[in-house]
Amino acid sequence: MAKSPRMSSSTCFSLLFHLILTVGLHHRQVRGTVSLRTTPERNLQVPENSPFKIALFADLHFGEDSWTDWGPQQDVNSVKVMSTVLDEEHPDFVIYLGDVITANNVLIQNASLYWEQALSPTRARGIPWASVFGNHDDAPFEWPMEWFSSTRVPQIHCPASANHSYSGGEDCSFRGTTRLELMNYEIEHNTLSYSRSGPKDLWPSVSNYVLKLSSSSDPELPVAFMYFLDSGGGSYPEVISNTQTEWFRLKSQEINPDARSII
Repeated sequence: MAKSPRMSSSTCFSLLFHLILTVGLHHRQVRGTVSLRTTPERNLQVPENSPFKIALFADLHFGEDSWTDWGPQQDVNSVKVMSTVLDEEHPDFVIYLGDVITANNVLIQNASLYWEQALSPTRARGIPWASVFGNHDDAPFEWPMEWFSSTRVPQIHCPASANHSYSGGEDCSFRGTTRLELMNYEIEHNTLSYSRSGPKDLWPSVSNYVLKLSSSSDPELPVAFMYFLDSGGGSYPEVISNTQTEWFRLKSQEINPDARSII
């Protein structure tokens, strides 16, 4: 059965979830710049008299059907569409809303290669971002049924390292890359990332966090709060747990007692 394209010029905006949210102090449409990491809390600041525009990308599924010609081409198409969105909308911030990769289709241990590819259009334009995980981002590898045919398993291309050049070995063990490994890699290798691993005692504990948008004229004045909750799936049960709900309730009471804007 032929696959339908994951991303095409006619359907790209329905398959690549793109939404622009504006949080403005006034209605004056003036393009401003985001002050990055100006406080230890790493708060994002809304330029005075300017809107703050956020682009959302979800269900990109990089690495899907990576052993076929179709899969890598869809990744290329996704990069083109995201680049077009970013160039036309000029957002101040980008949020990756989960299922950035299809880990259950990733043949190699280092799934961060696909994660980096998905982030590349945003990073190349110097736009800060944050991410949260979906149920496919660290799902265990699933053997495709078409591999059980006369053609058998296709050639596996493993990432080369400084010390090894090979077509097999431990980096092709199908172990996958965990949520924690992906998050740590993103944070450590990208200065524009506002992603956080969240409280270690919170289950699932990988992408539960909150970011504050503050006024550039008064960094202590919150304009809005953005809460990120890991919905599980993959190596975790697919659920928002009671522990997460309680964390949200207590955290919102702590940092947002006056019930300001929540995203």
